[in-house]
Amino acid sequence: MSAPVAARGPLAVEVAGIAFQNPVVLASGTAGYGRELDEVMDLEALGGLVTKAVSPRPRHGNRAPRVGDFAGGMINAIGLANPGLEAVRAEHLPWLDAHLRRARVLVNVVGDTVEDYATVVAGLDGTGSHAGYELNVSCPNVKHGGLEFGADPEALTELVRAARAITRRALFVKLSPTLPDIARTAATAVEAGADALTLVNTLPGLVVDVEARRPAIGFGTGGVSGDALLPIGVRATWLVRRALPTVPILGLGGVANAEDALQYVLAGADLVGVGTAALRDPRAPQRIVRDLSRWLDAHGVRALGELRGQLEWPTA
Repeated sequence: MSAPVAARGPLAVEVAGIAFQNPVVLASGTAGYGRELDEVMDLEALGGLVTKAVSPRPRHGNRAPRVGDFAGGMINAIGLANPGLEAVRAEHLPWLDAHLRRARVLVNVVGDTVEDYATVVAGLDGTGSHAGYELNVSCPNVKHGGLEFGADPEALTELVRAARAITRRALFVKLSPTLPDIARTAATAVEAGADALTLVNTLPGLVVDVEARRPAIGFGTGGVSGDALLPIGVRATWLVRRALPTVPILGLGGVANAEDALQYVLAGADLVGVGTAALRDPRAPQRIVRDLSRWLDAHGVRALGELRGQLEWPTA
């Protein structure tokens, strides 16, 4: 595969040394490993994609049904099902390398221990042209009672430092909206070596099938995404941008159209993730890219970067 083409144009953005042709990125868990969406959308029209999770060993995930809809969005409990490090290295990264030239790729990494994360990064870092990694630190740390890595400053620091020692590629750290001080946790991740942040992961919830008197999904509780998550993700982005003015942010949660994406940009996001909307309508991400360009033209804005972090807060 030849070297990626440098990004230019009013929607282009550089994040952590990576040139994205536009800010629209498919969120992890909704893009598979790219191949799954190849015939339903033009991946090369997007800024990039974050792959499905990768763990050291294959994970079969939770029992079905794994996904359920409700009026405010979607709830899921996939259980981080994935084919494991060896299959991703042998099958999925080569496909991405062969098919994507303009769209950038981040590999989502999960694990039960710090060593698991390090194993995946080390196993993938010597191959492929992916731009970096997204560390999902919402996973439970099994060595410390199941507390999420992101909720434990010491464990988070250890995890990010372990990955940073292995790779020169970009490290994004994906944080949960349930953190009591997401800005402080974001700062901890950056201090440990993260290049950028993904805000936010899904929000824990429960949807009940009242006729069956049972949860709507097989695991019971799950992660809420879609419309209901939009104001939560935008607020988290704003909080972190105020605390960390120069750290790149991938804003994620509830983005279904260009106006939603612009909320994240105005709050301080450099990139904008699309997840549930892409599952419901594979044409949505490309439509968002198109409509962002039209919005800039209609409002006389030369480049999307002019809007980044320009939210005007009401005064007394």
